Amino acid sequence: MPSRRRQARKPARASLRRDAKAIYKAALDSVRAGVVVPKFIAMEKTARGERIRCGKRRFPLRRGGRLIVVGAGKASSHMARAAERILGRRIDGGAVVTQTGYAAACRRVEVLEASHPIPDEAGVRAARKIGEWVDGAGAEDLVICLISGGGSALLPAPAEGVTLRDKRATTDALLKAGAPIDSLNCVRKHLSRFKGGQLAARAAPARLLTLAISDVVGDPFDVIASGPTCGDPTTFTDAAGELKRYGVWGSAPPRVRRHLERGITGEIPDTPRPGDPVFARVHNQITANNGTALQAAREAARALGYRPVVLTRRMQGEAREVGNFLAGVADGIRAEGTPAPPPACLLIGGETTVTVEGKGLGGRCQELALSFIDNLEYENNICLLAAGTDGKDGPTPAAGAIVDEKSLQLVQKQGIDLGSFLRDNDSHRYFGDYGELISAGPTGTNVMDLVVILAR
Repeated sequence: MPSRRRQARKPARASLRRDAKAIYKAALDSVRAGVVVPKFIAMEKTARGERIRCGKRRFPLRRGGRLIVVGAGKASSHMARAAERILGRRIDGGAVVTQTGYAAACRRVEVLEASHPIPDEAGVRAARKIGEWVDGAGAEDLVICLISGGGSALLPAPAEGVTLRDKRATTDALLKAGAPIDSLNCVRKHLSRFKGGQLAARAAPARLLTLAISDVVGDPFDVIASGPTCGDPTTFTDAAGELKRYGVWGSAPPRVRRHLERGITGEIPDTPRPGDPVFARVHNQITANNGTALQAAREAARALGYRPVVLTRRMQGEAREVGNFLAGVADGIRAEGTPAPPPACLLIGGETTVTVEGKGLGGRCQELALSFIDNLEYENNICLLAAGTDGKDGPTPAAGAIVDEKSLQLVQKQGIDLGSFLRDNDSHRYFGDYGELISAGPTGTNVMDLVVILAR
């Protein structure tokens, strides 16, 4: 009897690249601020007045109390605009800071811009403005805090005795050493007046509702934007340890080392720990993450006729090593039909790092894609797209890159030495000259990176 099992529709041969881009777009659209914020907050009217609903929690808007909106991150202004559409004139004011060029216009919330990933004076001014709002909040007020990836660098409020230049030098050294986001944020928390739960402490006794778009593996709230509204499980000792682990303790600014040493000896108080009474009136809510994007990508791939498999949403490690590994996985699709037979779509989420040793211009997604084609065994109807969901890949204007069998043919035909580009961390120049970059512009979201591998 013929099987009634549903068979995957074979995708048209016309363009694996076209399908990969469509899957990436579907993932992006699912996690845009304007889509996810309305799923988590709504205005309700009751006999006692208006209140905001967030899941099972209710936040009455008390007579005489204010509704204040603050935030930081690449998606913060888009989140604020979405909140304005829901809450309208009930918002009394506030301020958010986003990366320069990422601003979305708002009517009742001031939108400020600053530099990312290296903080600048504009970020200090923005932090001061946001600080004025939270410091002035009272017991009857409700503060809504909107955070997303990039919030840590965009909200620099240097601790007493530490300068912005000190923080910038420390952040830059850690980035070049390949430190992951959780290590960066551990240090940032202990050089700040906002991070590591200190925004919540400054907003008390007001009620505080935080909505976050997660850009970190596993969604630990204390890592997203350096956890300004939740308890900090790390200490001054941990922060010093991160600088030593990545070999930058000795070269760190003297004021940074002195500040951390004072914290270690107890001369200055550490960040508030989880369970501190200051968080009694705080509610933190994840609104979107990499898993949200992967689910949408899986549905889009299935609709296009592929057999989708989500390999992981915890991709980490050196970009070129991950690219090498994924080349082997891709070859396995054609040779062994694993982890899925063609037409297959493998989906990977997470965020890699790049230890900068050369002087070129590149990003983690572009370096991953370049390493992928450098390690493919043969031409095999394979396509890989690797791109950031925030629309920006490292220090480049591109979101990422896309490669396929034609990329490999070009390398072989022209005798291009991919190794030289990888050694110089110059993947952006390679794709600008010989390949195809993915350009998305500011997306209004940030849930780490997405890798799409298609095979037919």
